[in-house]
Amino acid sequence: MKITLYELYQMMLQQMGPTGWWPADSKNEIICEAILIQNTNAENAERATANLRIQTAFDGNALLDLPSAKLENLIRPAGFFKNKGKAIHNFFAWYHQFNYQPELVVQRFGKDLRKKLLTLHGIGNETADVLLTYVFDQPTFISDKYARSLFTHLGIKGLKDYQSLARRCQLTVAFSLADAQEFHGLIDEFGKKYLRRTDHFADSFLDDYQLILH
Repeated sequence: MKITLYELYQMMLQQMGPTGWWPADSKNEIICEAILIQNTNAENAERATANLRIQTAFDGNALLDLPSAKLENLIRPAGFFKNKGKAIHNFFAWYHQFNYQPELVVQRFGKDLRKKLLTLHGIGNETADVLLTYVFDQPTFISDKYARSLFTHLGIKGLKDYQSLARRCQLTVAFSLADAQEFHGLIDEFGKKYLRRTDHFADSFLDDYQLILH
């Protein structure tokens, strides 16, 4: 049976229930987590996140004031700590110009915000889309590895990297901000539950469906 993107979202929401993603207490925490999760697993990223939480409570000025060596030591569990430390520091140095208020950033950059984010150290396509969706309240589809695996399972061919899906998949006006945030959470939770190998889902309730991307 063929389904649209929004029908896929509704089906997953009905079957799985809301996930409440992104699970964080503040947008500053989401920013840090989005950087720390790069090229590591959730457990290692959470250890680094916990260290930052204890040290700074994710206060923007406290994060910005951390000496580089101290910041790197705190986030060491997430790996690539020098690069990620620089990314966190540079992001909050830029964000400080807007008093850590996402609405001021959106007002300044508008539709060019994604392009601006990609100029910041350590912010790639996936992280930029996460920040757009969960920090700057701009509904965006996040074409991560779970999404690419799911969509391949649903008959979409040629999904080799992030951009190969991102170029083809745009959220329709039917998706609210809350829908976009929840859809990403559902896709990732689905992948964790049903993905058994890189290219195979086991006992998936979506086995008999084919996705249509317009």
